[in-house]
Amino acid sequence: MPTQRTFNVDNVRTCKILGSGVLASTCLQGMVFKRNVESDITSVKDAKIAVYSCPFDIGTTETKGTVLIKTADELQQFSVDEEKLVENSVKALADLGITCIVSGGKVGDMMLHFANKFNIMVVRLMSKWDLRRLCKSINATALPNMTPPTQEEIGFCSLVSLEEVGDTTVVSFRQEREESAMSTIIIRGSTDNIMDDIERAIDDGVNSVKVLTRDQRCLPGAAATEIELAKQIMTFGEQTPGMEQYAIKKFAEAFEVFPKILAENTGLKANEVLAKMYNAHQDPVSGMNSGINLEADNCEMMDVVERQIFDIYLTKHWAIKFAVNAACTVLVVDQIIMAKQAGGPKPRKGQADPDDE
Repeated sequence: MPTQRTFNVDNVRTCKILGSGVLASTCLQGMVFKRNVESDITSVKDAKIAVYSCPFDIGTTETKGTVLIKTADELQQFSVDEEKLVENSVKALADLGITCIVSGGKVGDMMLHFANKFNIMVVRLMSKWDLRRLCKSINATALPNMTPPTQEEIGFCSLVSLEEVGDTTVVSFRQEREESAMSTIIIRGSTDNIMDDIERAIDDGVNSVKVLTRDQRCLPGAAATEIELAKQIMTFGEQTPGMEQYAIKKFAEAFEVFPKILAENTGLKANEVLAKMYNAHQDPVSGMNSGINLEADNCEMMDVVERQIFDIYLTKHWAIKFAVNAACTVLVVDQIIMAKQAGGPKPRKGQADPDDE
């Protein structure tokens, strides 16, 4: 595990594309968006990117104005001046070496025309969150106005291209360097349910990596830790005098729910699994790491440490802590408050309401 302690789960993105199979899923360094490009340019290598959070169009004034045109020459001159203004603004971007523009709003037709003239690729992203993630991936700064960016505000990407994955058109921002600020996992699947399951599995895995950057301690998995805790707490309860021993034994029995759920999900008998696990954990040396072998056809035990099946320590620590706090809160409550309808007692039938008199 890296020594870095700051890991953001938002740095790993997923993009679900229907079709093919799960094994066709891929991972790339950069970002992928299920969109089409606005310009005629569909691929740019070693792109310098300018990102705008505003529309890529001519700026409009806050108040409406009226232009009085008396002759045809004035009308033609007005259109020419507007074209020159747009051309100069796009040419200023091209002179900076910018080959790709990402806009967070609409793209004007005249701006798009001159962008195609200067071989500049134009991509439109409507989500401000996608715009922020892209800026982080290409190390750019989103500009709120249509002004030429400085060298520090320009982003860089190894390859920006329009690709077709299955029957879906996507725009990919690929980084060829070894380390990238953002990565995207393209999930393929025949149905939406399969892709949703894979997305949840990836989300769980990414969050597990984040937890391991904080605390790298792990515990034996496959319900081995829970049964060992239940056995030791049960032994402690039997040695405790008085009525408290019943509460301690019930607390130990609560840990049996983990192997029961694993057994039921696998199609095994829960009572048989519990009996075999308790029997295996009687050995003080090797029995502590005995867990359920979910890959076997019958109820079998295995050494989970030897198979390298581990659970994260912090996950179990906080799960037990929250469960105990919830149980203690329920036990502290000694009164039940019932909500009744407001308005006081209803008048008896056949008698007038005294307030109406």
